[in-house]
Amino acid sequence: MRRFAALYSALDATTSTNEKIAAMVRYFEQAPPADAAWAVYFLSGRRPKRLIPAQLLRLWAAELVGIPVWLLEESYGAVGDAAETAVLLLPPATTASERSLRAWVEERILPLRQLDADGQRDAVLQAWEELDDAERFVFNKLITGAFRVGVSQRLLTRALADYSGVDASVIAHRLMGSWQPEPAFFEALAGADTGDADRSRPYPFFLAYPLEAEPETLGDIAEWQVEWKWDGIRAQLIRRDGESYLWSRGEELVTPRYPEIADAAEALPDGTVLDGELLAWRDGQVLPFAQLQRRIGRKTLGKKLLAEVPTVLLVYDLLEWQGEDIRDWPLTRRRAQLEALLAELDEPRLPLSETVEAGSWPEQAERRNESRDRLVEGFMLKRRNSPYRVGRRRGDWWKWKIEPYTIDAVLIYAQKGSGRRANLYTDYTFAVWDGDELVPFAKAYSGLTDAEIREVDRFVRDNTRERFGPVRSVRPELVFELAFENIQRSNRHKSGIAVRFPRIVRWRHDKHITDADHLETIRAMLPEPAESA
Repeated sequence: MRRFAALYSALDATTSTNEKIAAMVRYFEQAPPADAAWAVYFLSGRRPKRLIPAQLLRLWAAELVGIPVWLLEESYGAVGDAAETAVLLLPPATTASERSLRAWVEERILPLRQLDADGQRDAVLQAWEELDDAERFVFNKLITGAFRVGVSQRLLTRALADYSGVDASVIAHRLMGSWQPEPAFFEALAGADTGDADRSRPYPFFLAYPLEAEPETLGDIAEWQVEWKWDGIRAQLIRRDGESYLWSRGEELVTPRYPEIADAAEALPDGTVLDGELLAWRDGQVLPFAQLQRRIGRKTLGKKLLAEVPTVLLVYDLLEWQGEDIRDWPLTRRRAQLEALLAELDEPRLPLSETVEAGSWPEQAERRNESRDRLVEGFMLKRRNSPYRVGRRRGDWWKWKIEPYTIDAVLIYAQKGSGRRANLYTDYTFAVWDGDELVPFAKAYSGLTDAEIREVDRFVRDNTRERFGPVRSVRPELVFELAFENIQRSNRHKSGIAVRFPRIVRWRHDKHITDADHLETIRAMLPEPAESA
């Protein structure tokens, strides 16, 4: 545990990519495989679900040192992190633990789930007695489900590649899918034999960057394949050894949730991996994302829901063919093989993503204007000679999205944020006019500068009208421009409308609340397919 806490501190203390990689390599060189496996688990973004509420952690720390709860909460507001607040309050440990990371996780942390409240309290207090401040911080983060570290999957992959001498693309592949943090896994992860891909494992996804300039800067349009950018769930469909596996980009095996896709996959030849987009789809047309959300996360799917929200995997790439990894093939060759495969299958639940042809970039820009009517987000631009890369890379794949919807709305509620912003009001609810009444419309958390956040925080504190637990109702005075991607009718919202990815564009100091938008104006933005779905 001490070694892993030291690694966390080293990673947290630097923004240098090379220093982070070097710290991880040193750790892997020193740690036994059992500890290294858990370290990879945590560094890759995986973590146990919350075992102890952060509020209880703070309360137990306050009780231990004998301070009133109000002083604890003031301390928490100043620090902004429950795990750190508890560490700062606690007296020095009376003993030193020599337990390994694996022992702490498997023998002390995970068993907390089976204990009652008193047992959990006793176990946590005993752990605090044995851990120093750095170890306590990591322990507190792990048991509250809040463990995060400034390491991307790509950095972890590079560190493991440097440590093992195995190519980074092989490491990235091995980290995909489901695996258990066991010594054998870590030894296989760093093993020199690269013929180890199990039959269910997906490939790392190739991700696009937003287009940063006019498309003309990309050169001749003939060098680019243009496709519609769909608003669904990125997924890979795998057919190996007579079995089918559907993986989301979030590395979640979702095969049981989409039985129609699993059925369609049975027609694929063994040794085939498709990359595409899960979409709600009926009569040859995509349905709004809100319809697909009805399927997301559902453990049981009734006949009614399956009939109302059928899905397809809209396929746009072929990653494995006849058991061979073909990601190094140029896109044109992969596309030709994909077209031949899907034409032969003629499976309506595996349609091919169409290409959008145009003779020039201005002509393509005109076609892009059809995006909203098609319920898509714009274009994907893919260099025709590009391989299928790992992760987010510049140069070969770009997303040329349409401009978002924008409206002016009034701040009516605010709530404190979390982490380093736990002492500031940073989570906002905005309203628009419905006749003479302001009705809640959307929540947004991002888009303001630090200086603007502090200014809004002062306004909230000085202009609170009512309090509803952690939420404050404020005097309606501030107007902000909000942007969002999609819009859909919703019975769950008071405004009758739900939007996707709302964020703050700017603070409209030049506008009075009477200048904010009306629901009638926003309803006019609703696309026609949303009403009929």
